[in-house]
Order: sequence, then C-alpha cells, then structure tokens
Amino acid sequence: MRLDPVTLEILGNKVAAAAEEMCFTLQRTGRTLYVKETADFACALAGLDGTFFAYPRSIGVSGFVALDCKPAIAAVGELEPGDVILTNDPYRSVGLATHLPDLHLIEPYFHDGRVVAYGWAFVHCSDVGGRVPSSISPVNHEIFQEGLQIPPVKLVREGRMNADVELLFRANSRTPDANMGDIRAMLAALATGRRRVEGLIAQHGVEAFLAGQADLFDYAAEKARRVLRRVPDGVYRFSDFLDDDAVSSLPVRLALALTVRDGIVTLDFTGTDPQVAAAMNVPSHGEPHAWLTLRVLALVNTLDPTAPLNRGLLRHVAIVAPKGSLVNPEHPAAVGVRHAAAIRVNDLLNGAFGLALPETMPAASSGLVVPLVVAEATEEGAPNVQVVEPMIGGTGARYGADGVDGRDSGISNLANNPVETVEAEVGIEVLRYALRPDSGGAGRWRGGSGLDLTFRVLGEGSQVLARGLERLRFRPWGMRGGHPGAPTEFVLNPGTPGERCFGKIDVLPVARGDVVSLRTAGAGGYGDPAERDPGLVQADVRRGLVSAEAARAVYGVVLADGAVDSAETARLRADLPPRGPAHDHGRERAVYEQVFTADLLDRLNAALFCLPTARRTAMRRAIHARVLADLPGAFPGPEDVPTRTHRARLVAEIEALEGRVRP
Repeated sequence: MRLDPVTLEILGNKVAAAAEEMCFTLQRTGRTLYVKETADFACALAGLDGTFFAYPRSIGVSGFVALDCKPAIAAVGELEPGDVILTNDPYRSVGLATHLPDLHLIEPYFHDGRVVAYGWAFVHCSDVGGRVPSSISPVNHEIFQEGLQIPPVKLVREGRMNADVELLFRANSRTPDANMGDIRAMLAALATGRRRVEGLIAQHGVEAFLAGQADLFDYAAEKARRVLRRVPDGVYRFSDFLDDDAVSSLPVRLALALTVRDGIVTLDFTGTDPQVAAAMNVPSHGEPHAWLTLRVLALVNTLDPTAPLNRGLLRHVAIVAPKGSLVNPEHPAAVGVRHAAAIRVNDLLNGAFGLALPETMPAASSGLVVPLVVAEATEEGAPNVQVVEPMIGGTGARYGADGVDGRDSGISNLANNPVETVEAEVGIEVLRYALRPDSGGAGRWRGGSGLDLTFRVLGEGSQVLARGLERLRFRPWGMRGGHPGAPTEFVLNPGTPGERCFGKIDVLPVARGDVVSLRTAGAGGYGDPAERDPGLVQADVRRGLVSAEAARAVYGVVLADGAVDSAETARLRADLPPRGPAHDHGRERAVYEQVFTADLLDRLNAALFCLPTARRTAMRRAIHARVLADLPGAFPGPEDVPTRTHRARLVAEIEALEGRVRP
C-alpha cells in the first residue's frame, strides 16, 4: 500500500464521483432517447494499464467494470494532448467493444507531458448501418452484415475533429445527426473527466494520484478475495440453454465448471457449444471479460458493498473459454445480440454459485433484455429508429425474499422509458405497460413478475425489431423447490382473428393499426409454494400479480370473497405433492435432456472441437437433425414423447464422429 488508508479512501471516493459526473454530463447533453432516458452508456477512468480504477455505481450500464482499453490504445500509436480514440470493433479492440452499435471513446489525460490516466465513455447508438435498421439482427451470420466496423482510430486529433472519420461515419448510418449528437455528448463527458483529474492532481499531487490507482486495484482485489473465501472450496457444475440459434430450432447449450480454492476462482466454459452462425456470440477473447464475470462482481459487491468498483475485483478470477466457442468466437462471427448469451452466462454463474451458497444466491432471473425497436419514416422521409423500451422481466426469488417485479439489473441496469416520451418520439400508442400476472415462478418466495408491453402502430410502413428474445422455450429455473417462471410470449394482434404468435424475429413489417404485444418471462421461485404465507398469496392476488386460480392450484390457497379460507387451505395443502430441493428447469428442458443428456453433450462438443471452426455448426445441425428426425415438431414440449431410441441414435452419431476425428 503506497498511500495511507485515509488518503486512499478520500481519493477513491473522489475518482468514483468524477466518473459519475462524467456520466451525468453525457446523459444531460445526449441526443437520443436511448441515452437520455434508457441510460445505455457508461464512463470511467482507466489507469496506465488501460483498465478501470474508477467506475460509477449509480448511473449507466453497470456491467462493464472489467473492460480493457489497452489494446485499442496500443493500436493507434503515439498520442498527443487533445487526441480522442474511437472504436466499435469487437475484434480489433480485443473485446472493449462487444457489438458495433456500441461506440467507445478514449482520451489520454496528460500532466507535464506524460499520460497519467485515460477517460473512457461509450454509448449504444441508434444505427451504424448494416442490413437492418438499428444494425442488430439475430439472424446475421457474420459481422460484415452488422454495420460499419471502426478499428481504433483518432476521431479527434489535438483537439480538432477528424473530418474524414466523421464523414465516413455519417455516410454509413441511417441516423447520422443523432449519432453525432451522442458522440459530442461523450466528448463533453471526457472533458469533464479531464477537468476533474486536473483538479485531483492539483490537490493531491501527481505521484499520489498515480499511486492511488494501483492501491485501489490492490484494495479491491484484497476485498474480493475475502468474499470469495466464503465460498466453500469445490467444483460446481451447471448448464443452461438458449432457446435456439435464431436461424434454426436447435437449442444452444452453455456449460460451466466453477472451481473455488481458497478464494481463487476458475470459470471453465468447456462443454459450451461452438460459436453459432447467428449474432449471439460473445467476443470475450478468452479473457476475464465483463460479459463472463459480471455475476462474480455482483456477488462480491453484495457481500461487501464497501469494495471499490474496479478491475481489481477480478484479479483472482481465471477464465477457460475454448476458442471458437459461443463465449469466445473467432472472426468474422456475428456478435450483435451477444447480450442474449451474456445473460445466460449470468444464469450459469448464478446457478453454479447457488450450488455452493444456496441461501445467498437467487433463482434464475427472467433471463432476457429485449430492446424493442420501431423503425419508421418521418413526414420528411428521413428514417426514425427508436428503442420503445428495453424490455426485461423480474429478478429471481432468494432465501427470505421475493424477487423484484419487472426489474432486473442483472447485466445492464438500464432504465425504462416514460410512455409520454416514447409516444412523443415515435408513431405508436402504448395501450398497456404493466406487470404480467402469473408470470413469476411460484415458491415460498415468489419470483419477480415479467412485463407486458402492448402498443398500436400509428404509421404506415413501420417495422418492429425485438433483438434478444429469449426464454420462449426454456424457462427461468426455480430453486430449492420453487417453480420456473412463465415463458416469454411475442404476439401480433392478440385476441383477434388475425392473432399471430412469434418466436425470435428479424424484422417484422407492421401496418397502421396493428397491435404488438411482448410479454416477458417471469423469474424463478425459491422454496416450496405450499410453504408460502397465505397472507402473502392473498396480497399477490389483490395486487393482480397472481390469479385466484393459480393461488388455489399452485399455492394451495383458497380465497373466499377475497379472504383466506384457512380450513380449506390447510386441507388442500395437505394433498399437494412435496417439492424436492433440486432446481426446476421446467418440463421442456426435462424432456430435451431425456435425449441430450449432459454427459452426451459434453462428448459431442469435445468431438466437434476437433473439427475446423467452419465445419462445426453444420456438423452439429446435421447430427441433431438425424437424431430428431421423427420426433414431434414441437419437441421439446410439455408432453411426454418416447426418447430411448433417439438417445441411442445420439450415442451412435457421437461414436461415429469420435471415430473420424480421433488421432
């Protein structure tokens, strides 16, 4: 420790406040709805190693603490005062950017001719070109379809905007003015950070400022190690699924082996499926990336909220992410909807740590973030692309507490958009924006409810995009006897003869008067529902979160004229079957795993990774098609189907593949 504890605490609070002030500057000067209201942005201060020593707690995206600016800084060469780097390239920035709409700016902060820190800011911008409005489509299969790739370049040189870079950027966006407005807001935020750093150096001296950066990393690492030592040593295995790869009905598996030894954590994703020919790959580059480690940060900061928020929190975390897998794809894999897989990684870590700390970790959250986009033409003919809402669900129930309804800060901490603002920015009429009844998983403690957003389209020629739709098939799991949450539903013109239910969509053309309804999944419950206080069930019914029918059928609570019938409730609960302590992943996953067992999927992926990257997806699809050739089209569904023959087919396919790839 270079600084005394009092000085370090003061300096730590000051740099964190500077990062938060940068964020407030960005939000107040931002141009687009996604910045002004949703708050899909962040700012931070990075040390000389390019990692963040100061990160905001109360504003902006919460999940990017572990990003690394150094590769982007190194890529542009020598920097001068007033230079600002721009990039959105997930591969050339080595995971600083994780999809193309995220614009990242980095400014070196100089003192007496040397760099003493870097300011960083990012925003999710409206459009960077590509095949679809807003640039993100789940069915893109390579990054070239996703928009303009900007390698690390100098957007600003010695205080002057690089006109060539600006022209190139404007020419490749459907919303150039809006994007440049947000870029200028980021430049204002970086200027705020520069002034605050200058003030800190003037007050404390440059050597104390530099020493404080290293000490804050060490302090955070020490605190994180203390928390992680509370996790019992062992190896904890957990797996989960994405519903499909967006271009077929084939589920995508993610697997994790969590190893804990004396507060040292290894996250091994071996067994996770190969990268997909769709946009859900997570460009982690095999590092302890933010998208792979966020649940560790959440655990540490929950059990020790005094730990400073910086990269030091992950010093004792190692990653094993096979190259060419979903969580470490190779160029030019598409990555636009990487957040869908990142959310499932969050569920993986949550489940694995839950095996070690069952009374600390919650059941699964709703497991999705869906920026619901409407693209339309204005009266002047210019495109208007707006995020109506970043749709989420609720948080999972945990020991001693229900989940939070309609809010889940699991990976991003985005805010919702006020209905009045949405209707002023885009041609829709919001008919319903509410919590979704009977969606939270039943339990002694109930899972958080999902959301129901229903709106009418007011203009002609509009399009709807809903990237990140998930949990339509494999539901958020319940814990210790809790039920899984209800699955997601996406419906056009509900309750009419023209009603159509969709799975994942690319671009959905809609006509004037069409009604779009997105009902997000509920979170998992915790504990046996028969042990829930009948008074809490009664309150849930009164609030519209649980129906009287579900109260009776699932919780065994009988209501008469709104009051609990205690005698009938006791009789009914005595007849309910007991719930075991295992996780409840839902009937659909149980049916799927009758054929695709964990050990067989481990063997299949081990064999697939012996093939060249380009052949893995096609081989995996072909094997699944042959195994499932005569199963019902709805497989896996809620009904029982004979599966023994199909499991035997899978074994034969794996053995044949192993024979071909064995050295």
